[in-house]
Formats: sequence, C-alpha cells, structure tokens
Amino acid sequence: MSNRAQIVRTKNFAADGANFILALAHKALSERDEFRIALSGGNTPRPVYSEFARIGIDLPWDRVLITFGDERCVPPDDEQSNFQMARETLFLPANIPEKSILRMRGEIDPQLASQQYQDDLDVLATQRGEQIYRHDLILLGLGEDGHTASLFPETAALNEASRRVVANFVPKLNTWRLTFTFPLINHARHVCFLVNATKNAELIDQVIKGDSKFPAARVDPTAGTLTWILGD
Repeated sequence: MSNRAQIVRTKNFAADGANFILALAHKALSERDEFRIALSGGNTPRPVYSEFARIGIDLPWDRVLITFGDERCVPPDDEQSNFQMARETLFLPANIPEKSILRMRGEIDPQLASQQYQDDLDVLATQRGEQIYRHDLILLGLGEDGHTASLFPETAALNEASRRVVANFVPKLNTWRLTFTFPLINHARHVCFLVNATKNAELIDQVIKGDSKFPAARVDPTAGTLTWILGD
C-alpha cells in the first residue's frame, strides 16, 4: 500500500464519514458536473449513509451516479442485500431518483449479472471518453479475514487483471458474490475505507502497512487518494 493513505480516527464516525462524502461530492460536481460514488455493504456504513442522506438532501441527485462495489447473490428486497440496506438508509430518505442508481442484479445468474454490470459501466465510460469507468469515490469495508468488497482471501477474483466486475465464488461461505476487482477499484480518484476500529486493531494495522496476504492491503489507487476513516 502506498504512503498516500490518509488515516482519520474519529469518535464521530457517522458525521465525519458523511461530511467526507459530501465534500467530495461538491468537489466532483464543481469540477466535472457529476459525482460518481460506489457504495459498500454490511452494517458499518449504515449510520454514515443515514447521516449523508440528511446533510446531502439538497444535492443535485440527478447528477450523481451511485454504483455498488459488491453484492450478495440475493433479490434486491432480501435483508442480506447491499442494495436493500442502501435503499433504507440513503435512497429513500434522500429521495434519490432511480436513474441515479445502478444496481447489481443479485437475483440472476452471477456470471450474467457481473457481465451486465461491467457492460453498463463500460457504456458510461465510453460516453465520457474513458477506457475504464472512473469513480470519484469508492467506499470499502474491511472483513475480519482482511477481505474488502467481495474480494476474499484465496479466491479467483484476487488475480483478475482485466475484467472490472466479476462473479467470485467464496468457498468458505459456499456462495457466489458479485464484486469490483482491483483494476476498477485502483482506477478511482478516491477510495475510502469505512471501518469500526474497535473490532480488530491489529488487522487494520497490518492492512494499512501493506501485508498483501490480506486482500484489502492491495487497494492502492494508481492515480488517486486513499483514506481510512476509523471509528473509535
């Protein structure tokens, strides 16, 4: 991991996380008239999304494009769905228009869903004259095993060098996941880990130091910035 990482330790996790996202949104909108953000799932970002919905209520949501860094292979109304969590905490409270949200289709065949999502991103990139769709901000979490998005240790997606979105089989969970790959994540302008620092301080330290046996340690934006917001 590069030395560009900014580490923010906070006792006001929801407020600081939401303010961080809002500041980047305003920056992107002023520079490019568009804000492209990828959301992470799980429980950790819930309060951040709720607060972002509250303080970002006046954002021009028609000029925001929301994607997902990964998704579970379940229908969108399933309680395990990352989309459903974001819908409850952010999309409905902030009244975000459907056309601003690009959902991963967890309810269909994983290979087909991942290919569709990559195709959708490729179309958006081509419209903007880009080789690879470039996010202004990708939000990520950190699992107890050092995984991020659905890039789990010892899974095939870790070695993907060209595809941007894949279906990744996770043997220890005996399930498929849809996930961004490192080529797409590391192409972002900004990547931010939202992590509960009280869970596993030693793991966080090892990942930040770049221990590559943990997938999260391989997040290193090639021409972007990396931030960790650690809630104490």
